[in-house]
Amino acid sequence: MNAYDTHEVFNQATPFENVNLFACDPALIEAVLREGGGAALPELTALGEKLGCADTLALARLANIHTPQLQQFDRAGRRIDEVLFHPAWHELMAILIGAGAHSAPWAVPGPGAQVARAATYLLVGQVENGTQCPVTMTYASVPALRLATHLPQIAARWLPKILSREYDPRSLPVEQKRGALIGMGMTEKQGGSDVRSNTTHAEPVPLPEAQALFGEQAEHVWRIVGHKWFFSVPQSDAHLILAQTDSGSSAGLSCFFVPRFLPDGSRNQIRVQRLKDKLGNRSNASSEVEFTGAYGWLVGAQGRGIPTILEMASHTRLDCVLGSTGIMRAALTQALHHARQRAVFGKPLVEQSLMQNVLADLALESEAATAFALRLARCFDEKDDEQQAVLARVLTPAGKYWICKRGPGFGAEAMEVLGGTGYVEDAPLARLYRELPVNSIWEGSGNVMCLDVLRAFGKSPAARDALQAELALAGEGDAAFVAYRNHLLADLEGPQSDEFGARRLAERIVLAVQAALLLRHAPPYVAQAFVLSRLVQAPGGAYGRLPEGIDCAAILARALREY
Repeated sequence: MNAYDTHEVFNQATPFENVNLFACDPALIEAVLREGGGAALPELTALGEKLGCADTLALARLANIHTPQLQQFDRAGRRIDEVLFHPAWHELMAILIGAGAHSAPWAVPGPGAQVARAATYLLVGQVENGTQCPVTMTYASVPALRLATHLPQIAARWLPKILSREYDPRSLPVEQKRGALIGMGMTEKQGGSDVRSNTTHAEPVPLPEAQALFGEQAEHVWRIVGHKWFFSVPQSDAHLILAQTDSGSSAGLSCFFVPRFLPDGSRNQIRVQRLKDKLGNRSNASSEVEFTGAYGWLVGAQGRGIPTILEMASHTRLDCVLGSTGIMRAALTQALHHARQRAVFGKPLVEQSLMQNVLADLALESEAATAFALRLARCFDEKDDEQQAVLARVLTPAGKYWICKRGPGFGAEAMEVLGGTGYVEDAPLARLYRELPVNSIWEGSGNVMCLDVLRAFGKSPAARDALQAELALAGEGDAAFVAYRNHLLADLEGPQSDEFGARRLAERIVLAVQAALLLRHAPPYVAQAFVLSRLVQAPGGAYGRLPEGIDCAAILARALREY
């Protein structure tokens, strides 16, 4: 240093980059193997390397700095309603679509397909989250479209493009594209989660008129007038929306497939009013729209829009669990990497006793979420098994409630490990923190999820039996777990009508399943620490509350394998 240098930069952690995000995560690797996705290990390893490289992480930052812009008109004044993105967004989307995050289990179904896709989605969640929104909705659209057996022409035109692994962002009719994305539009200003209060209205188009307009695609065409308060990813090639119908004996809320471009190449009457200015998920475009006579094709039975949408919602809610799990994993790795390189009071931060408590507590939360998320994905792989299907109906809303609810506090604690450095936008933790609330809000808020848990038990007496069978696999070896499990199952013996206590019930279900999975599959020092800190004592609102006797060093060594 010369005489005028003010200081030398030292004791600063290097960026967490050029790391294989899959290879450094033993808990995820083990979960993929035991839940049936082992055949995908080579692809997941390659993806983990691609996602963890410095260039990909830079794309994530750029896509969130340069947010999407709405262009409503072309230079001649024609309405075009285009959304313009930074090139970083398109590069990230190409990675996701190329990895099959939107379609792999539908294109190549088989044992472990949903588990492999879940691991893919979880890895992507560690890097950039706005791009996950169009991927999730496209993934969830396929079961709904396959149910629309009365629309063979629509399915024949659209499904090959939806299943394609080529990302094609061009605004063109679907016949001219290499791949297609599907969005959703459910909520309106007056209702939010109460979609039954929707006022958007659809009227059937008389068959002769529809034939003149659409030829062989003339059946089940309706014209739609109304609005959507949240219309996700308006640049998608089509959307599934809800609208009221009052024609015939099956009046009520119905589901419609609404393309951006009509078969003749003209633009459908979908007016984008504005893009939402959101807390997080800023790389992704969310919008408000009006339908000024837009054409849509009925999906499912008239008046049965909610059951049709619920077929999609189960998959989008799975992705909420996976998305939050991925973000928590990313926040943990950032915090642990920093603590390993930063010295405080004469020794590495990771060796400070109280910091070990905080980091190990975060690591337990992350591993338990990973185990739960991949186990839930296996339920989707085994949906033809009634017990697994019933278990999914319980664990999907319960997991979406508890894991997504734990996310914001987790992100804040990880950010605090870095201190002021974590709070500024140069590091990814500020962005990760802003992303964490959305998965709890989107696709049904916490209260809606907990009411769905009650509904699952109310509709099927087999739900308790399925949960009991899952928890029984952990055996009788841990007295604290056995007591917790027995108390939970005893409380589930009668009808579940305690709306007031539904949040606590959902929490207990998830904690019991997480504990059972860790007792069966994780090292004893992980499983015992989880039981002591989540079942014997309440999880609490802050991290770093682990009781005495926990092997924090072992937990932290496992949490982030040397890289």
